[in-house]
Order: sequence, then C-alpha cells, then structure tokens
Amino acid sequence: MIGGLTVSPKKRYYCKVMLESSGGERQKSGSGHESPAELSVKGPFYAGGLRFSCQRCSACCRFESGYVYLSRQDVSLLRTALDMPYDKFIEKYCRWVPEWNGKSRLSLKEKRNYDCIFWSKEHGEGCRVYKERPLQCRTFPFWPSIMESKDNWEMTAQDCPGTGEGELHSRDSIEKMLAKRRMEPIIFRDI
Repeated sequence: MIGGLTVSPKKRYYCKVMLESSGGERQKSGSGHESPAELSVKGPFYAGGLRFSCQRCSACCRFESGYVYLSRQDVSLLRTALDMPYDKFIEKYCRWVPEWNGKSRLSLKEKRNYDCIFWSKEHGEGCRVYKERPLQCRTFPFWPSIMESKDNWEMTAQDCPGTGEGELHSRDSIEKMLAKRRMEPIIFRDI
C-alpha cells in the first residue's frame, strides 16, 4: 500500500523510483550496481547509449495508481496551455501527496479508474497536454533511479514496450535528462 492505495508491484517500483530520484545519493551495492572505481574506468551501463522511443501505448498513464510530481515549470507550462490561473489549476488538476518527513509533494490527480487526469479518448486516446507534459513524463525512462543500474533499466523494459526500441539516446543526452530534475525540483510544502 502506498498513500492508502493498494498498488501493483509495477507501480510500487515506479513510486519508489520517483521518491528515490528526487532524494539524496545512496550507497549502491549488489547485482547491477557498479562501485565508483568501476564507473570511473568503464562508465555507467548506458555509456554506449540506450534505445527508447515512446510507443504512445499509455501503459504508464493508465489503469494503476501512481504519482506525477510537478515542478514550478511544469505547473507554468500546463496552466498556460490550459489558460488557467495558478490557484484554479492546482485545485482542479493537482493533489498534495504526504511524505514521511512532514512535507507533501505536488502531483497530478488521477481519475477514479487511475488514468492520469490528462489522458483522454477524445484526444486520440492519449495525453491531451502531450506537448506540455510534465518533466517526469518527458524524461521517462531516463530517471535517476532507473539509470542507476542495468537491472533497473531491464525491469522497466518489462513493462514499457518503448524501452530498448527506436531512437538511440547518447550518454550525453541521457545525462542531460538526469540533470533536469535537479534543475527543476518538485514542489513541496509543509503539511
């Protein structure tokens, strides 16, 4: 259970991934994790690049509960695209997700069936704000905790048909996507 909701193993993994990716560094050990000395010699597992092209299957947007955490830039892009004032946007499309540390994070709401609030059949069965979608959506699957090991990448590929397919993303482009979260932190508030 996460936040009072029963969540599948896949969504538990993604929630764990997002929570860890916005936190501090942690020690890595065990299968699939390289030591700092190993990384300096051969580089990360994605040193030769990785393939990913979104298949627009909506598997990451529908059917299961999850969180899409928002930065100030995300909110600005979305509310501008929807021509809404900040307060109205937050009220209609967002929720505050409580954390263990006495803070809460801003996330998009989801529909009763767990689809993302912006997923719509009326928009060609997909995201109605695709061009302005949040950073979390734009950078998937290149999240820090997915990129920390080949095991995590392969686990993600089990649920995402675009992982390992299509466009080759270079190490440099992957590291730029990883850096974006540090440059666009998630919005927090005290509970």
